[in-house]
Amino acid sequence: MPPNKTEGKLENRLAVITGASRGIGAATAKLFAAQGAHVILVARTIGGLEEIDDEIRAKGGISTLVPMDLTDYDKIDEMGATIFERFGKLDILISNAGLLGTIGPINHIKPHVWEQTIAVNVTANWRLIRSLDPLLKLSDAGRAIFLTSAAAEYHRAFWGLYATSKAALEMIVSTYAQEILKTNVKANLFNPGRTRTKMRAEAYPGEDPNTIKTPEFVAKQLINLAQPNFNLNGEIITADEP
Repeated sequence: MPPNKTEGKLENRLAVITGASRGIGAATAKLFAAQGAHVILVARTIGGLEEIDDEIRAKGGISTLVPMDLTDYDKIDEMGATIFERFGKLDILISNAGLLGTIGPINHIKPHVWEQTIAVNVTANWRLIRSLDPLLKLSDAGRAIFLTSAAAEYHRAFWGLYATSKAALEMIVSTYAQEILKTNVKANLFNPGRTRTKMRAEAYPGEDPNTIKTPEFVAKQLINLAQPNFNLNGEIITADEP
């Protein structure tokens, strides 16, 4: 199904976007800003963030940069406190940052690779919920969207680390969604499917990137999930194909 027309749908909304320096995160940041949101961009790569910031500002958008490793959990708390002091609320969380880890036999994965992947894909998301939930509840319609993968549902050889991390993320977000039923916050999981990103190229090095959808196409669908009138909660939503 073709993407919906999205002009002005996020006017005056405040959004935190993780993994915002490239891929789906960068495309989402630019599109959200173009549609009126003030975007808070989180990523480790300062240069990448500055490039996205330049593009956003050149088109009249508003962005704030937060160079940060999400495994520095205290900084997540500091970001939440700063957002509260400056804005008093948060409308949207797009939790996009993630690691592929190692594709290989479970018993061959190095401990530091396992720990880092779980730290980014699982624990950092729990810390984001812990720190930003109070701010989302101060919004008239807080929306939290966490990117997942079909890998969480499949039992495939060599994908154990990534699949485990996404299955854990889905349980965390699904539980959180049940805990916010009586609030203005909605939390959902979004599976972008096959998308032209660096992670996808690492996982499938022989795949022709021109045969799969772009991050920009995916970002247009994320706008719909982030709007105040989007009322699904606790769902796993799969991206449409072009």
